[in-house]
Amino acid sequence: MSSVCAEARGSVAPVRVADYRRHAIHGEDRTWIETNCYTDLVVEMLHALGHEPCAMLAFTLAIDFEGDQWTFFKPPTSDLCDLYGVDVQELAIWRPVLEHVIEQVSAGRIVMVELDSFYLPDTAGTAYGIAHQKTTVGVNEIDAERGCMAYFHNQGYYEVEGEDFRRVFAIEGLPPFAELVKPLPGYAVPTGEALVQASLGKLSRELARVPRENPFPRFRARLAADFDSLLASDLERFHKYSFATLRQYGACFELARTYLEWLCAHGVAGLEVPGNAFWRIAQSAKAFQFQLARSMARKRPLDLAPLDEMGAQWDVAMTLLRSRFQ
Repeated sequence: MSSVCAEARGSVAPVRVADYRRHAIHGEDRTWIETNCYTDLVVEMLHALGHEPCAMLAFTLAIDFEGDQWTFFKPPTSDLCDLYGVDVQELAIWRPVLEHVIEQVSAGRIVMVELDSFYLPDTAGTAYGIAHQKTTVGVNEIDAERGCMAYFHNQGYYEVEGEDFRRVFAIEGLPPFAELVKPLPGYAVPTGEALVQASLGKLSRELARVPRENPFPRFRARLAADFDSLLASDLERFHKYSFATLRQYGACFELARTYLEWLCAHGVAGLEVPGNAFWRIAQSAKAFQFQLARSMARKRPLDLAPLDEMGAQWDVAMTLLRSRFQ
């Protein structure tokens, strides 16, 4: 795409689409390059603002199987405030969304807003021009006169322009959910050892929120109950089911492993075993996703034994972390 936003001014984070370098959490060596649209967005937004996103990842430890999905994991807004000095507030939509976005970005605030992937070029091959799907983006730069916008989405930083820009803000029906990211003036953002200690405080809190019972047996039973209906469904149903279950906990536990590695790199010893346990869950979830897809395609039974091993790894990790930090 030829950039009409290349010379635009007024971005919140000092980055450009042309030379943007994503955070290592979205590196090509990852098992789950994308997690969910909100968490991926926050990772890249913090990275672009000069912060270390790994420090916030304690929240990944407390996900659970919720009955019909795994927790859609999102960083608590209180953590973003404490660790990075950014206050996330809901944006009340009472006029055209575009007007709100222009005003807030002009005031130095990134706007996180639900938009339609059908008009977002970075979703080419999945939704762009194909399917109407809501997704959360972080608007960092906008120029209504030029008709362009630069935004954080999923694993990177992109721009939209022209007719797509016009259509993505031609929102009908109920207004989308939106939040503004407000830097706190004068806030002393912790760095170095102070950041590590602040993050460890979040770790202790999150361990208190970890399910008392292993969630994997409950998920195993639910998948067994759902399997016949999945066999009678199409590929679209598989993608939705997999996103709500396997991708959520697989990607989340890979982030949990990344968090423990970050702590190790900053002097917190003895976390290799739980980190490796989370890594095995993440890898196994990815492989199991392919096994489920094959079973649905071939209309054949699915071996659920891998879920038992994932549950065993969860027990290892949580037992060690609880004994260390609670």
